[in-house]
Amino acid sequence: MRPPSTYSSDMTIGDATPVPAAFRRAAESLRRTTVRPEIELEDIPAPQRLAPFSAAIGASVYREDDELAVGRLILLFDPDGQRGWEGPFRLVAYVRADMEPEITSDPLLGPVAWSWLTDALDAHAAGYSAAGGTVTRAVSEGFGNKAEDPVTTELELRASWSPREEDMSGHVAAWCDLMCLAAGIPPLPPDVASLPPRRREDPESFRQ
Repeated sequence: MRPPSTYSSDMTIGDATPVPAAFRRAAESLRRTTVRPEIELEDIPAPQRLAPFSAAIGASVYREDDELAVGRLILLFDPDGQRGWEGPFRLVAYVRADMEPEITSDPLLGPVAWSWLTDALDAHAAGYSAAGGTVTRAVSEGFGNKAEDPVTTELELRASWSPREEDMSGHVAAWCDLMCLAAGIPPLPPDVASLPPRRREDPESFRQ
């Protein structure tokens, strides 16, 4: 991932439309968050039809070499706003994690998983409004020549909310905490410092 300093101040994308300064600052703040060493971040292609400007990052949570959870966080920017946004910015998050069957069968999993997100946003002082989302439990069972495959259960959380400020670093930190909780990794104690994340290089970071 390229550091923000490599972006030109007169950067343009797509049809040569200048990137608004507010979006540039917000997109660069996605990359300023330090996260725990179990997390690997990377730039990923952003959807181009949801808003005039967008950027996205993906993440995986590892314990040793086992991938426990994956997710993506999309930053949308429309100077005119959109219905339900309550501002020019919108964040869209996705998290998927493997879970034990007894956990996914718990009727309280949905409310608990949603509270992981809202509590993490509050813990990182990431102001937001108009939050909404869904929590889905998926069971995969093999048949035929896959009948011997073990049954797997997953949790999927999809959410969106409107950040109140241009600095997205607190929102990224909250999303990373959410992924760790979904992966069964408890939050770090307040007095334990995080480390800079492992990052993958991507030659294109901003998308229209």
